[in-house]
Amino acid sequence: MLVRVRSKEGTHRIQVDPTDDIIVLRDKIAQELRITDPTTITISDQPAAGATPMDSLSGKTLAELNVKHGDLLYIGFAEAAVQPQANKSSTVVQDAVDDYLDTQDGLIKRPKDAKFCKHAANGMCDYCMPLEPFDPAYLEEHKIKSMSFHAYLRKLGAHDKKNGTSYTTLPSLEEPSYKVRTNCSSGHPPWPASICTKCQPSAITLQRQTFRLVDHVEFSSASIIDNFINYWRSTGLQRFGYMYGRYEPYAEVPLGIKAVVEAIYEPPQEGDSEGLKLDDPIEGEKRADEMAAACGLQRVGMIYSDLTDDGSGQGTVLCRRHIDSYFFSSQECHFAAMMQHRHPNATKYSSTGTFGSKFVTCVISGNLEGNIDVASYQVSNTCVGMVDADIVEPSVEPGIMRVREPTSDRYIPDVFFKYKNEYNLVVQKDAKPSFPVEYLLVNVTHGFPVKSSPLFNSPKNFTIENRTGASVQDAATLHRYLESGKLVELASDFHFLLFARSMGILNDNDEMTLLVRVALTHQEEDANKLEQTPGWKTLMTVLRESAGSSRGGQGSSGRAGGSGGGSSGASAIAPWVCRHCTFLNTHGDENCEMCGLPMG
Repeated sequence: MLVRVRSKEGTHRIQVDPTDDIIVLRDKIAQELRITDPTTITISDQPAAGATPMDSLSGKTLAELNVKHGDLLYIGFAEAAVQPQANKSSTVVQDAVDDYLDTQDGLIKRPKDAKFCKHAANGMCDYCMPLEPFDPAYLEEHKIKSMSFHAYLRKLGAHDKKNGTSYTTLPSLEEPSYKVRTNCSSGHPPWPASICTKCQPSAITLQRQTFRLVDHVEFSSASIIDNFINYWRSTGLQRFGYMYGRYEPYAEVPLGIKAVVEAIYEPPQEGDSEGLKLDDPIEGEKRADEMAAACGLQRVGMIYSDLTDDGSGQGTVLCRRHIDSYFFSSQECHFAAMMQHRHPNATKYSSTGTFGSKFVTCVISGNLEGNIDVASYQVSNTCVGMVDADIVEPSVEPGIMRVREPTSDRYIPDVFFKYKNEYNLVVQKDAKPSFPVEYLLVNVTHGFPVKSSPLFNSPKNFTIENRTGASVQDAATLHRYLESGKLVELASDFHFLLFARSMGILNDNDEMTLLVRVALTHQEEDANKLEQTPGWKTLMTVLRESAGSSRGGQGSSGRAGGSGGGSSGASAIAPWVCRHCTFLNTHGDENCEMCGLPMG
């Protein structure tokens, strides 16, 4: 049965049995109201009289106390017995760029207007006073489609609720959730057995998101993109990669944020001329994340190619993404929503500690002139919530997103979108069964710095991981790379650092940390110190033996014609790194000692 209990915290419904001891009801009340000392709870059937400590009624059942289904009981308790709810917003660790922008006023300064300003130099009027960072006229004049996230906070007034470093307990941000609440307080059986207005999600009205968490994507050098699409140039296969970099303030947008990309990690994948296939979870993600963190970087987004040669022989490509087709397909939109959900943005202005995502998606495709170009996007928080609640699914038509059909295990709320009809009137339309993906997209600009200063500036490019073909990462490739120049210069390559660590020879705490320092600071003293460490000497010995064994094996094979015994053939195989599990094999077998897969 359900018993209603009313206190200064409000009315709550407690489910109990008539045969339960009253202590059972007391413990459930204490759990519901987070009362640390249940012995202070008193009970009465009147709002202001006859309060009796519940402990004094111990040993009596609810039926003996004449407590029936639906009864309203009044309880009291000591104020100190209530456990305060933790303020998550005060313990959230934001990105450094968010902490910096929190300290800025964000006002857009304007000079004195020579035509309209009639006041003195130290005065101010409506024509020269600073503008708010979310001023719609300024954004439209400078062709800024979406205001920045911190400008959005100023518009909501959330920033004004901050008092020094102490944030309020009622943050202004709440991410949309379109799932049915399973812990409804109305007392009915959980969905799908029944549902009420408290636990069912509200209707969704799709509209363009007015803000974006990242305003610009900046590639630290053009060679990052060039090296990425070289694989398509040589094979015709599409490519996918994770972008690693950092977030910095972006001065072109008031209180803006830009993602500076320093490296692209390419996970194992099966490429095709029309698409590609990735395993989930993606192999190597953790190693790449750890290596990036050691370099002071983080994962900022993903990038993939969608290129088709036009057959002219002039290096131009087909333009598939334009206003008459699509810019970002529904399948890409669905995938981007999943990735943004996995990479939430930490913020102190949310009750959950997270709101939205800074994860961006870049697509390399052809533009209207037939040139290779980059387009950057995010999807709205509404899209992420709908994908998380399994409300939408990709359509066969790229520019259309489908609304799924409701089932016994899937609740689909009403979905609407607004548009202008032929009479230029805004009308609302049911989004079922489908709607345009433009309602879910957030455009992000991209570009390159005026003066390039990349973090990794090795004069030569180390072989990129997980690429099939003539150029693969192995011990021989690493040996040739290190022999081609000075370590203090060659170390500054993200792919080299990643492969050197995957060999497992250098110590992570000392030697690998020293190698990263050489890559970032380019100090000759650190390079000399690294070359004297035991791990580096062992690595160079393995590489030299690998190179010698490879030359010796090739010469022996040429002279003997491959007629030697099985043991001789095995000994001719140099130490090699498994491309499947990255284990360094030194036993001379063609199958990996760790995973058993073949070397080729």
